[in-house]
Amino acid sequence: MTYFKKIIRFAIPYKRYAILNIIANIFYAIFSALSFLALIPMLDVLFGQNECGKEDVIQKPTYEGITSAKDYFKDYFAYQVNSFAEDDASKALMLVIGLVVILFLLKNLANYLAMFFITFLRNGVLKDLRNALYKKTIELPLSHYSEKRKGDTIARITSDVLEIQHSFLSILELIVREPLTILVTIFAMLLISVKLTIFVFIFIPISGFLISLIGKSLKKQSDKVQKEQGYFLSILEETLGGLKIIKGFNAESIFYNKFKSSTENFFNYSNSLLNRQNLASPASEFLGIAVIAVLLWYGGNMVLNEGLLDGSSFIAYMGLAYNILTPAKGISKASYNVKKGNAAAERVLEILETENRIQDSKEAIPKTDFKKAISIKNLWFKYEDEYVLKNFFAHIKKGETLALVGQSGSGKSTIANLLTRFYDTNKGEISIDDIKLKNLKQKDLRQLMGLVTQDSILFNDTIAENLRIGKPDATDDELIKALKIANAFEFVNSLPKGIETNIGDSGNKLSGGQKQRLSIARAVLKNPPIMILDEATSALDTESERLVQKALENMMKNRTSVVIAHRLSTIQNADKIIVLQKGEIVEQGKHDELMAKKGTYMKLVEMQSFE
Repeated sequence: MTYFKKIIRFAIPYKRYAILNIIANIFYAIFSALSFLALIPMLDVLFGQNECGKEDVIQKPTYEGITSAKDYFKDYFAYQVNSFAEDDASKALMLVIGLVVILFLLKNLANYLAMFFITFLRNGVLKDLRNALYKKTIELPLSHYSEKRKGDTIARITSDVLEIQHSFLSILELIVREPLTILVTIFAMLLISVKLTIFVFIFIPISGFLISLIGKSLKKQSDKVQKEQGYFLSILEETLGGLKIIKGFNAESIFYNKFKSSTENFFNYSNSLLNRQNLASPASEFLGIAVIAVLLWYGGNMVLNEGLLDGSSFIAYMGLAYNILTPAKGISKASYNVKKGNAAAERVLEILETENRIQDSKEAIPKTDFKKAISIKNLWFKYEDEYVLKNFFAHIKKGETLALVGQSGSGKSTIANLLTRFYDTNKGEISIDDIKLKNLKQKDLRQLMGLVTQDSILFNDTIAENLRIGKPDATDDELIKALKIANAFEFVNSLPKGIETNIGDSGNKLSGGQKQRLSIARAVLKNPPIMILDEATSALDTESERLVQKALENMMKNRTSVVIAHRLSTIQNADKIIVLQKGEIVEQGKHDELMAKKGTYMKLVEMQSFE
């Protein structure tokens, strides 16, 4: 129940619905018991036990205490029926049937209202749980997802949360209604026969114990099902993202076999889980009927041989006994659901309780402008065991452009990740205007920076909405101005709906150069004082590179820029070029100075492989 307690805290904002549900369930339990008790006078009328005109019934009974309460209420009701019917049995029967119908109507109305109110609670918890998961997902640092499958995260937010609704939250319906129904029904049963009720409760714990044995392995099986679902969703996500490569390399069969193998495992685990779960209902029903059978034997003897109970009371008692079995079965089913839901809750809570290692310090300083310089001192960083940056130093004054060059794996993009604080440094420090990054609010830090990456990350929306990610309140005129600076207005203007054109999933309706220019326009619209360009032209053809390069030059005017470059054309005019090799600085200076040294930089220029 540990996980259930952690999930149930999401129900606190909806406690008013819980209170209304409890009130409705109280009435449901009362009317449920009364509807069976009302059968007694009806059966008495039907079978002539209280014939109209009998002296003992016509006389108004006297209340003699709780021990004779059942007989008092029975005789009082019979007295009222006979008074109303005036020797007409059919009239008495209609009155009693009308009462039974009204009680069953009120019982079902109370049941509907209970479910009506609990629906708002269940769906509210579901909504807030999903919102909390999504919020946590976007708050966690990039390092958290470096070894995680996207499909597994998607599975936790979708299917695992639904499993919690079907398992954990379904017992909210039972947590009040079923126990209340049982308690009120037991009270009614005790009114009819204390001896018979004690006999019943010798057998119910035995059947409950046998039922509980079935559900022990449900959590383990459920965990396997949910993990496998996360795995095949990951395969699906990777397939959709890499469809061009899969088709280009005729690898359809490879990915199909992986997916088929995963769904086969899911099939086997699901069968095992559901078969155990499905066993709960017939097992509990059979054990319930076994209890009823024993009750019929014992109670029948009390009616036929011992004369301790009349027939109509015994039939009503049997109805009440069955009225206990239904909620008891519901509670046993709910216990299976809790075991099954434990696995889903554990996976969901794993995300919610994951510690975010990159957080604002309590003494974080708000900062809205950039005045002097970016300083990087003695920087060391590693993703896992080996350092990818070693003893890195750099100083970038306001308005300057720093270029980082080197072969793949030399640590260039890592510096961009550290400047934006997607990762925290292991040693050394980065500061802006002499304030360490860790002492700045992340939101303020990133508001000072614009980012253009090698892969143009665009979203399935209009051009306008993609650009407004940089500035949500931007006007259309501001969008057009940004597009002109990014050398993108001409092609956008030629589109059927202009800036309101939808660009498709990941912007795939556009060419690589067009997507990159939109990425630049987005950064321009944000208008930050610091611009980070992470290999912004490396994936482009010559014509697109020329257009994008012009856009970059427009954007970098009067800004402080850090350019991670693959191609010489993007860095020739940089104020300082740092050459990296295996995470260490091997050369630095301006383009002409480095060419004169005839060292690593010159070799890279000659090879034109700024990878």
